[in-house]
Amino acid sequence: MKIFKYKFSVAARVFIWLGLALAAVAFGITLYNVLAKNYNNSANIVYPIISYAAMFFASVLMATMLISLLVSSYYAVGDKKFKTSFGLIKSVFDTDNIVKILLDRENGKLTVHFKDDSFIVIVVKPEWYEEFISELLKCNPAIEYTINSKINTPDDKPGK
Repeated sequence: MKIFKYKFSVAARVFIWLGLALAAVAFGITLYNVLAKNYNNSANIVYPIISYAAMFFASVLMATMLISLLVSSYYAVGDKKFKTSFGLIKSVFDTDNIVKILLDRENGKLTVHFKDDSFIVIVVKPEWYEEFISELLKCNPAIEYTINSKINTPDDKPGK
């Protein structure tokens, strides 16, 4: 099975790392509050316990989701299956249900179209497009492969 890693934009990577930092800060502040405060004389200890447990849970959940995005976001092709994984969200498609692959060079998008008129935009490095397409075509040679290119007209100037 051939795996192609998901290509995050720079902004997405920055937000993921900021989210991880925020989760770490939230965990640290909550841990400090638990260790630094004395609850022996509290009238009701239940509310602080519930709030700190919720804050620990939320910060760990956020960190887990963001780390899974970084580690487990990919497309896999092989064994007559096309798998997508975006962190904890995973999908498996049968390559026999793929009817068309469209490489649009004008806007740099690669899309995979299915029999039920749904499609997926593939977000990998543009250098991997040809390899990705060839892996899908190995699994199902009946897939239609189309390339849309910009047509140059006499009015077009080089560099535009």
